[in-house]
Formats: sequence, C-alpha cells, structure tokens
Amino acid sequence: MARWEGNTRSRLERAALDLFTEQGYDRTTVSQIAQRANLTERSFYRWFSDKREALFGGSEELEQRLVAEIGTVPEGESALDTLMIALAAGPEVFRPKDFLRERSALIAANPALRERELVKLAALGEALTEALTERGHDPQTARLATEAALAIARLAGERWAADDTTTYDEALTTSRTDLRNILTS
Repeated sequence: MARWEGNTRSRLERAALDLFTEQGYDRTTVSQIAQRANLTERSFYRWFSDKREALFGGSEELEQRLVAEIGTVPEGESALDTLMIALAAGPEVFRPKDFLRERSALIAANPALRERELVKLAALGEALTEALTERGHDPQTARLATEAALAIARLAGERWAADDTTTYDEALTTSRTDLRNILTS
C-alpha cells in the first residue's frame, strides 16, 4: 500500500463518504474505508476513533478555530456580534463544497449520523457559550446568542453549499437578516 501519498485525512474522509453513499453506512467497515484510501486500518485509527468520525472529524478543528476567533474580537461587541465575527472564519476550515453537499445528504438519510451531528453541534454550542462567558457575557445571554448564531450558521452553510456564486459571508449576512426579520415581525 502506498502510505506516503499525503493528504491522509482527506483521503480517508473521501473514501468513507464514497463508501457510505455507495453501500450504506451500516454496511461499510473501517477496513473497507482504509483499503479504498490505499491505507491500513492502523492509519485510519491514527486519525479517527470510529467510522462516523470520518464524517465529523473536522468539528474539533472548527470548534478550536471559532473559540480562537472569539478571543480576537475587540471588547465591547455584543455576544451575537462576537459570534458572527468568529463565524466568518469558518470557511478556513470547511471541507470542499461537493464533500459538504454529499455529507449533508448522507447525514439526513441516516438516523445514527443525524444523532452524531446533534451531539457535535451541542459540543460546539457549549464551547462557544463558555468562550463568551469567559469574555464577560452573562451565561444566559451567551447561551441565547450561541443558539441564535448556530441557527444562522446552519442556514448560511446550507445556502453557501447550495450556491456556487454565493460567498459564505454573504450567506451569513443574509441568514442573520432573516433571523432579525423574524424576530421583529
């Protein structure tokens, strides 16, 4: 096996997504994923704890990036504005749009993967809320701002992935405006 081709993580993610799509999540094994990526099972486990993580492995990277971005926002910004500024950095760690589209469709069709997605989103929400609280926002405001920002981010992500002419910043701004319009109507 050619173990030194590079891009090990992305090769494993792509192989997993392809196999999950072709033969189903439940019928795909770690061994098959590794073989498709031209790697060993041992290599797979260096990157991921289980086969689901091949779809969700970037969530820790995203969380770390967003928490770091929160720390760079100037003092005095509202909790929601702080999160919106941080969310603008998301595309720096996003996977390619085609991967995200396929991943979303696969997750939507599989209850076990939807559950894992919710667990990952909850962990992200906790980390963002904690980062806001550490900046001096009261816990209730931090939680509410985080929930609103995550709703905005989910909608923005769907818009951005579906439209190759829209930037993530544009989708984020449009989604925030939509939420504002709902709240003021």
